[in-house]
Amino acid sequence: MEILNSYLFQHKSVSIPGLGTLHMERIPARTDFVNRQLLPPGFTFRFDKYFDAPDKDFFGYLASRKRVADHEAMKWYNEFAYELRTRIRNREKAEWPGLGFFHTDDDGEIFFEADQALVRPLKPVSAVRILRENTEHQILVGDVERTNTEMPELLTGVHVERESWWTYAIIIAAVALSICFFQFFKNGFNAAAAGNQTVVPAKKMPELSR
Repeated sequence: MEILNSYLFQHKSVSIPGLGTLHMERIPARTDFVNRQLLPPGFTFRFDKYFDAPDKDFFGYLASRKRVADHEAMKWYNEFAYELRTRIRNREKAEWPGLGFFHTDDDGEIFFEADQALVRPLKPVSAVRILRENTEHQILVGDVERTNTEMPELLTGVHVERESWWTYAIIIAAVALSICFFQFFKNGFNAAAAGNQTVVPAKKMPELSR
């Protein structure tokens, strides 16, 4: 049976004459956020009863591994398939050594149940998020790489530069207002002090002779 299991692991499927094809599919590692775990990769098996013809190279593989002639390999495998079909038909536990077993439900539908030690060979591991403060790492800013320790300094510089512009504007405005108030205080709050007004005396018009 190790030969059949080896063929299944390599080719991901094996056909059983008169029964169907057993497919092996890989399950990638997954994250279980609820339980804070990282689930390991594994395997699942799917049985297809609509195709039962082995590949043309299958019996050559068996003959080579068992070191027998091709017809002897075909005879051995057909006997194994016949035994599986008989046990399934009799509602017995049709075991595939090292892999699992076949069984049927009340409607006669055939299912394959894999060994759990094979499906999940590894155990889940804890997946707790760790936050490391004050640890320097690279950050891509536009097309330039910076470190996380450089970014606060750069942002602070921009902030100070913007604040400096407003500071200068406020100072200039305050100085201008101070000059205006000083002029008003010195000259008095009247319309004449508000601007340069010059009084031009009116010339006396000559009298016209009658």
